[in-house]
Amino acid sequence: MLLALLMMIWGNLTGAHPDLTLDQLVLAAEEANKPPIVSQMAPGATPDPLRPINKVDPQKDAPVVKGIYATAYSAGGSRFNTLLKLLDDTDLNAMVVDIKDDRGYITYRTGNPELEAMGTTEKLIPDIGKMMAAMNEHQVYPIARIVVFKDTVLAGKRPDLSFVNPDGSVWTNSKKDSFVNPYSKEIWDYNIAVAKEAAKAGFKEIQFDYVRFPEGFETRADKLKYTKDERSRIDAVASFVKYAREQLTPLGVRVSVDIFGYAASVPAAEGIGQDFNKIAENTDVICPMIYPSHYDTGWFKQKVPDAAPYATINGAAIDTLNKMKPIEDIKPVVRPWIQDFTATWVPGHIAYGKHEVEEQIRALKDNGIQEFLLWDAGNSYTPGVNYK
Repeated sequence: MLLALLMMIWGNLTGAHPDLTLDQLVLAAEEANKPPIVSQMAPGATPDPLRPINKVDPQKDAPVVKGIYATAYSAGGSRFNTLLKLLDDTDLNAMVVDIKDDRGYITYRTGNPELEAMGTTEKLIPDIGKMMAAMNEHQVYPIARIVVFKDTVLAGKRPDLSFVNPDGSVWTNSKKDSFVNPYSKEIWDYNIAVAKEAAKAGFKEIQFDYVRFPEGFETRADKLKYTKDERSRIDAVASFVKYAREQLTPLGVRVSVDIFGYAASVPAAEGIGQDFNKIAENTDVICPMIYPSHYDTGWFKQKVPDAAPYATINGAAIDTLNKMKPIEDIKPVVRPWIQDFTATWVPGHIAYGKHEVEEQIRALKDNGIQEFLLWDAGNSYTPGVNYK
């Protein structure tokens, strides 16, 4: 049967191609036996309006980023020089700086009259130009962190843009934090205006954090007063990311988004509005927060994931890469946040130092992930780490 098949193919092909070789014949037979390529979209299906078209990285020459986090207090104070020296002395090459912080304050005077009229600026970085010049001198890749929908400051000033309790007060979580409404185009434009000012200041990348509804929102969504439309929470959040990237790409800056690490390991989180791939496909860089301390008992077959940095990061990396297989053609750079702090609140935790940080980096590298960001809320990073 095989001989008959080869003879039939030979007869069909050599008439048109008399110089066909046996090797080429075998290749032709192999191609004929392959299944046809099926379009990603079923016939008659409606195109996904959230899927980007002709996606292009605005910074194809960007470095392989290995960075650290700096609060505005650190970036605007004496610790800044210590952090620069750490980058000078190691293979680290990037710094993520709070430009709109966890409370909602813009951390420097942008000079934008509309933003400053909002009363949401707190001058924690006294001279943004001097800070940017120093990072440029030290060849540091600058990333502006903008906390988007967790915004206690703006919620207090504009309850109409937040979530309101039945008694008329602004809703807060157990930590007394408030969120603003991801359905609001006004909120979108406000945060993008902050991002555009950061781009003007010289930041190469805008990193959006808290791109979601409050945790557990599904349990109170029907009790709170807020403006919404027919979109799901997932589509509202993903629509913001798509819109932000469309606004910022022409400025030559990358857009990255921080996302819960476990979002890659579970189905879409409708409650908080996070679908890993719908967000990832609209970013240049996705930054899953895969700190071992974030995972509960049993994750990746570990009794205490915090005490198993290699196994936990390895499992999280595998899940992240597998999650993005359906968007392989437009997937972003994967640059996880990893842990350089000791999670004393976790039962069975271990102290994190040189070995534990290196184990996380090794797990990423073993999965082909070269980029990472180190988180320590106090910006005091472990000395002597081999970041390679």
